[in-house]
Amino acid sequence: MMGVYEMQKEEILKQYFGYTTFLEGQEKLIDNILSGRDVIGIMPTGAGKSLCYQAPALMLEGITLVVSPLISLMKDQVQALVANGVPAAYINSTLTYKQTIKVIQNAKNGRYKIIYAAPERLDIAEFLEFAQNEHLAMVTVDEAHCISQWGQNFRPSYLKINSFIEKLPQRPVISAFTATATSEVKEDIIKILKLKTPFVMATGFNRENLYFEVQKPIDKYSAVIKYLANNADKSGIIYCSTRKTVEQVCDNLTRDHYSVTRYHAGLSEEERTKNQDDFLYDRKTIMVATNAFGMGIDKSNVSFVLHYNMPKNIESYYQEAGRAGRDGTPAECILLYGGQDVITNQFLISITNENNDLDPEILEQVKEKDRERLKQMTCYCHSLDCLRAYILNYFGDRAANFCGNCSNCHTNFEEIDITEAAQKIISCVFRLGERYGIKMVIDTLRGSKAEKVLKFDLDQIKTYGLMAQMKEKRVREIVNYLVLNEYLALTNSEFPVVKLTPKARDMLLNGENLTMKIAKEDKREIKPAKPKAAVNNDLFNVLRELRYSLAQEKKVPAFVIFSDATLMDMCSKMPANDLEFLEVSGVGKMKLKEYGKEFLEAINNFT
Repeated sequence: MMGVYEMQKEEILKQYFGYTTFLEGQEKLIDNILSGRDVIGIMPTGAGKSLCYQAPALMLEGITLVVSPLISLMKDQVQALVANGVPAAYINSTLTYKQTIKVIQNAKNGRYKIIYAAPERLDIAEFLEFAQNEHLAMVTVDEAHCISQWGQNFRPSYLKINSFIEKLPQRPVISAFTATATSEVKEDIIKILKLKTPFVMATGFNRENLYFEVQKPIDKYSAVIKYLANNADKSGIIYCSTRKTVEQVCDNLTRDHYSVTRYHAGLSEEERTKNQDDFLYDRKTIMVATNAFGMGIDKSNVSFVLHYNMPKNIESYYQEAGRAGRDGTPAECILLYGGQDVITNQFLISITNENNDLDPEILEQVKEKDRERLKQMTCYCHSLDCLRAYILNYFGDRAANFCGNCSNCHTNFEEIDITEAAQKIISCVFRLGERYGIKMVIDTLRGSKAEKVLKFDLDQIKTYGLMAQMKEKRVREIVNYLVLNEYLALTNSEFPVVKLTPKARDMLLNGENLTMKIAKEDKREIKPAKPKAAVNNDLFNVLRELRYSLAQEKKVPAFVIFSDATLMDMCSKMPANDLEFLEVSGVGKMKLKEYGKEFLEAINNFT
């Protein structure tokens, strides 16, 4: 039987998806699904998770149900599947009751191989009746981390999935996929979905095409304008932590004549849909949004993701940053850090999950976990080591401490002795009774006349003003270094307090010398990785214009026709006929039939 599968999966890969080889992990996951085994795929954005369940869905007898919380993903993926000749549909809140019943009826008549559904739709009586009377070969849980209360996007509606499966007359194969899952979340997925000895594939989290940078600008908006000026006509996302900031940044960019739109939960559903479509269909090149936008967005030509504010955790950051460069082309992920970001996130954590009906004790545990994650996110922003290595180590991947494609790896550092400064800081924390946060420690050391400092008589302690001659920025850098290297610790509370660790006491007693890396003034200009193959930009722009024209005509996002990576491969291979066009990565028989004539004509005319 597996011999037949071997032949089928290769044919399906090329005919429906336009590829000749599988990416890392895809084939093993597909083979295990076809053998009837439950699977978990932990694969970064852009690693091809969707194909791992879409390909076997075409080979299994029966229908595959994909449960996803992402309305936008359902629409995009169904459009892409249909464009590739795969019969698919979705059921979510955007459909009327009549439209939902129509999809169910079509499914009963054998019209679909893949149906996407929101978890809330599993409760519909007609849908359950359909599922109980038709053969569901597989249930796929996408964004599976949402089922865990320890995941960064816990959704109580996901807890309905298992009870739905238990109501089916025959248990289907269960496959679960996520881009970000710690070992704790992975175990939760296995337990809650009741997976039976699942095959687990974690392909690693590294995205080599992504360039990472942390900036600490005095004026964040000026930093954004500078970046956009150097990256004209590129499509990207700017993430902000609050709706208010989204509005401000979007209004300012509109005033400055940028092609921009916005997205957050405070907008009407009609406006959110319109704005999202404007971005997806390339009518607007820049999206300014809260984290309500992007989960499941399959837009392949996002060249940059700027974080105007620091996210609450590494999981969210990597997931949001990973929306850049989905097709494997070079892209930039830049985080603009400011101290206020920590305070904002502490507030957001304090109000998180208040309406999820969690047990108060569990709720407090979740918040404590969130504060620990925030601390690790903050440490990322202050790390002087390889940023990629920091992220990969967080997820349990081993990584060399030099990637050559992040701002720290491109910075000239020098070592300075901070022994005396560290002793003063540690002594100050001790004399303050370990009762205050970083800001108060720094203000005391620098001899601040701030109202709070004077109110609590902190100007009377011996360490007051000891570092008055050092700039606040440098004092903060040293404090952050001491936290990163565990000489100081921050409490997991809404307003973190600085505490001494045994390492701090040892340093004072044993006279340990400390050195710290600081950036030299002659920081090199960052030049992110370039595409491996040279691309004729003039031809690429011709093909991109053709793609846009066809997308407008067919009312689909441009990437549904071809990704940027596929256009680049066309530029490289310069196909002259149908057979050569089929050799382009991302071109299958359906795409050849639908678009081959126009693209071949454009290439031939160019030459």
